[in-house]
Amino acid sequence: MIDFHCHLDLYSDPHAVAEECRQRGVYVLSVTTTPSAWHGTLKLARQGDRIRSALGLHPQIAHERRGELPLFDSLLTETRYVGEIGLDGSPELRPHWNAQVAVFEHILKACTAAGGRIMSIHSRRAAGEVLDRLEAHPGAGTPILHWFSGGVRELDRAVALGCWFSVGPAMLKGERGRKLAARMPADRLLTETDGPFAEIGGQSLRPWEVTGAVSTLANVWSVPAEEANKRVKANLKALGRVQ
Repeated sequence: MIDFHCHLDLYSDPHAVAEECRQRGVYVLSVTTTPSAWHGTLKLARQGDRIRSALGLHPQIAHERRGELPLFDSLLTETRYVGEIGLDGSPELRPHWNAQVAVFEHILKACTAAGGRIMSIHSRRAAGEVLDRLEAHPGAGTPILHWFSGGVRELDRAVALGCWFSVGPAMLKGERGRKLAARMPADRLLTETDGPFAEIGGQSLRPWEVTGAVSTLANVWSVPAEEANKRVKANLKALGRVQ
């Protein structure tokens, strides 16, 4: 099981969830929303387990936390993963658009200077703008578009730019999400939950419930669930060789 985008530190009992992940053998990319959350999130992982921590500054709070960019820069050498970062074009966040762009571009430049990072990227209602910035900073690393919700034209552009994607049970619950997933390159696709924010039936998704995404991908790809799981695992291994 692979949950490549999960806010592990934001569950009500993150240590219990982390321990359950260890017992179940779940590979988790634990993304952060602010650099100041980095050290606390890092404590959820133990040497030798399958939990990895990503350094992030979420676009929805970029205007409030842009003062943490120097901290982001100082911590960047500690990890090969960056996330959650990106842009959000939702109407309520448009007044803070310039701050979002400034933060995102700063991070992309920092990643470039550091030799590139594996990046988990938010692009809600801003897919085109995110792709513009990625195109302008090709050395920033490997972009993985989390819960991509742009249009087909933007998806095709992202594919052409070499982007990867992570999809989860909540995204794949809808027909539109499944159609987008079917168009994504099968060898650049990973699974996620986006827990605890993403929910199914009013309940926050937990990392091991990523199996729902694997089952749906099996249907999308017209293969047995076991084969779909093997493909996702192979993709994770391939990603490790990209950087």
